[in-house]
Amino acid sequence: MSKETQNSQQILGLVPARGGSKGIPKKNLFPIMAKPLLQYTFEAAKESGALNNIMISSEDDEILHFAQLHGIDTRYRRPQALATDQASTADVVLDVLAWLEQMGELPDVLVLLQPTSPLRSAEDINRAVQRFIELGVDSMVSVHKMVEHPFKSMHMKDDGSWQYLARPGQKAHRRQDYDGNFFTVNGAFYIVKPSWFKEQKAFVVEGETALFEMSSIAGIDVDELVDVFKVEAYLKMLAK
Repeated sequence: MSKETQNSQQILGLVPARGGSKGIPKKNLFPIMAKPLLQYTFEAAKESGALNNIMISSEDDEILHFAQLHGIDTRYRRPQALATDQASTADVVLDVLAWLEQMGELPDVLVLLQPTSPLRSAEDINRAVQRFIELGVDSMVSVHKMVEHPFKSMHMKDDGSWQYLARPGQKAHRRQDYDGNFFTVNGAFYIVKPSWFKEQKAFVVEGETALFEMSSIAGIDVDELVDVFKVEAYLKMLAK
């Protein structure tokens, strides 16, 4: 990103990282190739050169200390009420924005970087922020192409009955018959203008949010141990 663009916009990177997790205990500090999961996001964010500041939102002392050691802004501490499984990421961001407004530090652009996307690169962040500014949109979300076509997706009820989630307009059973432009949100990052986000209270609004396509591997989301194995296998392959 050009220095001119950086100087004209205050762009904040926000890393949401609570202490608890369901699938993997202490997931945000879980080691992947001997490096805590959080560290991948910290390094990519700092190396991108696209962010004026990088903050963390956490209630956990160990996570906050780890972030501070890596030069991340830890002045904000997440309330315990927003550190539960029931708390939404949107509510977490709204609380951070309220704190920033009180501090007189509300940014022009907020880039939410979830630590569960360790393969999201500095270049991914840089290109996405640049694209966001070029488009002049209020919201952008990272996506990758769906591996399974949505017309094959089903919902099964407790009684064993099921129904298609999406019904095709015409029968298309072969992969080559499908329109390949189906994408899924991968959670690697969300980019918003705070004023828009405070009004919408959502990251993605149909007709308003721009999509930023990434490769499926770059957007992999670490939720369970099997995801850790996938990331480690990919990193080992790159190291050869």
